[in-house]
Amino acid sequence: MRDYAKFYITKKGEWAARNGHPWVFGEEITKTEGNYENGDLVDVVTAKGKYLGTGFVNDRSKIRVRIISSNANDKFDEEFWKRRLRYAVDYRSTVMESSDFKCCRLIFGEADMFPGLTVDRFNDILVTQTLSLGIELRKQMIFELLIKILRDMGEEIRGLYERNDVKIRVLEGMKENKGFFVSPLLEQGGLPVTEICENDIRYKVDVENGQKTGFFLDQKYNRRAIEKIAKGRRVLDCFTHTGSFALNAAKGGALNVTAVDISAEAVRMAEENADLNNYGDIIKVIKADVFDFLTEMLDKKSREYDFIILDPPAFTKSGSTVKNALRGYKEINLKAMKLLPRGGYLATCSCSHFMKEEFFATMLQEAAGDAGVALRQVEARQQAPDHPVLCNVPETYYLKFYIFQVV
Repeated sequence: MRDYAKFYITKKGEWAARNGHPWVFGEEITKTEGNYENGDLVDVVTAKGKYLGTGFVNDRSKIRVRIISSNANDKFDEEFWKRRLRYAVDYRSTVMESSDFKCCRLIFGEADMFPGLTVDRFNDILVTQTLSLGIELRKQMIFELLIKILRDMGEEIRGLYERNDVKIRVLEGMKENKGFFVSPLLEQGGLPVTEICENDIRYKVDVENGQKTGFFLDQKYNRRAIEKIAKGRRVLDCFTHTGSFALNAAKGGALNVTAVDISAEAVRMAEENADLNNYGDIIKVIKADVFDFLTEMLDKKSREYDFIILDPPAFTKSGSTVKNALRGYKEINLKAMKLLPRGGYLATCSCSHFMKEEFFATMLQEAAGDAGVALRQVEARQQAPDHPVLCNVPETYYLKFYIFQVV
């Protein structure tokens, strides 16, 4: 017999749950029955009491319940979590190339039905970020099960580093922290630095100080897509971060590559990675504001580059700032289009869920019109398959990536 508290929800919430969306917002709850504590499992039911799903509750969160199952027969024991972890790991080992399994996202939150949990693998280190209280309370079991599954596959895991240094945890009633996860399965101590190989390019990854979990894995195959186009070209890589697009361009045979980032730490990492791969003579890294750099190139009427890559950070992290973000995206894309000669190439992207595909595409068309050019689409791409898109959860689709020729 089930002893979970019951949460009755509105017709709107019922429609979302029946269509597979795992979030129940506070305003969608009409009444509750039974006792519970934040982080507990609760049942979500219709106004008439019909079962819809079971999920983690947190009264401190706008997302009051995060549904993890719609099967009333599920028992949320160790075997349940082991099955779900195996399902996620098996998916990656199937859809990713074998060489990429050592540097990929193993758990992508709601897309893998682990609400609020991210697990990235960088060679022998796992890096996690836990943003839901329900997972936080069960992480010892979940993390140790994952380590055992990987080791049973013959994979070497020496450490698990938690990157919980994000403010959203405070809003969810958890403390911010970062550091190595303590478990009898893992050696204690060691450096939070490792090396990965992606697209036959080597990178040093600092999981303690790098952005988010240490390295952006979602552009893996988009980086490779620019290789063949870069051959014989003069490339400008804007917002280079670790230098990953610049390195793929150099590997593809670019004549020269200029990589620009405003962060001194990003410049240092990009230079280190260029040297690590013996591309230091091809790649020049510049510390500068990309907006200012592009403006300066325009003022000089420069025709220095015939392939420009724009990989900016998310200009919007909420629906209320989309209009301002569109202005920022349009400014850099317009300037890039004006800088490119006819026949030149532009790779451009947005990594914000709130920047809908149709908004981004319309902005690009408007920028092309203002620049007096036409765009021939070479490819339209998205995030790598280790960051899967769950069709009934639009929030899991966030990365839009295009390659165009200016004609």
